[in-house]
Amino acid sequence: MFGIGIIGCGKITQIRHAPEYAENPGCALRAFSDMNAARAKQVAARYGADAHADWRELLKRGDVDCVSVCVMNANHAEVTVAALEAGKHVLCEKPMAVDLASCERMADAARANGRRLLIGHNQRLLRGHQFARDAIARGEIGRVLTFATSFGHAGPDTWSVDSGPGLWFFDPSRAAFGAMFDLGIHKMDLIQFLLADAPKSVWAAIGTLDKRGADGAPIAVEDNAICVLKMRSGAIGTLTASWTYYGREDNCTRVYGSEGQMRIYDDPDFSVVITKKSGEELCCRLDSIQTNVRQNRTGVIDDFIEAVETGRASVNDMENALSSMRSVFACLQSGRERREVEV
Repeated sequence: MFGIGIIGCGKITQIRHAPEYAENPGCALRAFSDMNAARAKQVAARYGADAHADWRELLKRGDVDCVSVCVMNANHAEVTVAALEAGKHVLCEKPMAVDLASCERMADAARANGRRLLIGHNQRLLRGHQFARDAIARGEIGRVLTFATSFGHAGPDTWSVDSGPGLWFFDPSRAAFGAMFDLGIHKMDLIQFLLADAPKSVWAAIGTLDKRGADGAPIAVEDNAICVLKMRSGAIGTLTASWTYYGREDNCTRVYGSEGQMRIYDDPDFSVVITKKSGEELCCRLDSIQTNVRQNRTGVIDDFIEAVETGRASVNDMENALSSMRSVFACLQSGRERREVEV
């Protein structure tokens, strides 16, 4: 039985981490911590756990073996490194950290202390994405030529536990970046997973088009990012992250190959649709992708616990996340400097 501590009690903890730990028979929720002490007590009470105002006190507990880090982006590295040095295995929410040096420091701490560090990229665990990756590897659509992947919704101000224009997602001192960190990292990580490939260079247009803060001024982080990725294999594609898709969410990927095409989570009835050059079509109903309105089990917690228990590799291991973060930082650099950037 693994004792579990969760640091940060916002929406992601309340709808995903805590419920999924509670449903795992190999876990016991021991303690929660949040900068909002009342919130920590409220969430802890639901699970019969303890609440700590200071997350450092949680890390001192001998009955906590594994920790989920669900704090603001700017604090990921500090809390994760401290947890690893305290001998805890860590599942950190995405994005890994706010700069590459901090990402590397987290990975170094995991290696030095002999502990597992996984990053919560839930899209790698969806059955539709795993089926698509295998089909692409088998050559079902031939050689991958181009792709388009996107993730857009109405923004964190519409769903965060601290909703409204003054939330931390809009504050560069706490979030560092905007839609690219919140949503773009999912699709950057996913496209590398699907194609077993990585960007060689990127070009990005990043800006604030609509979102405004509590003072009525445009927010200081981007609400949209459109990126062109040139992969090492030669394939070229686009990645879009947006907080201004008002109405229906978009969280789909399309891959076009020399022998056909594949559409993933863009059909209301089928997870994956493969259309061959010949006109033959294969429609697969496997699962549905999570939305802010419809939450379902991510599998991230079960994968984390199994990886810790068995020592097996995980698709969410820190090395995979490091590759994705390098590409995201290259996109952000490209957006600032308005030029193509090598990864």
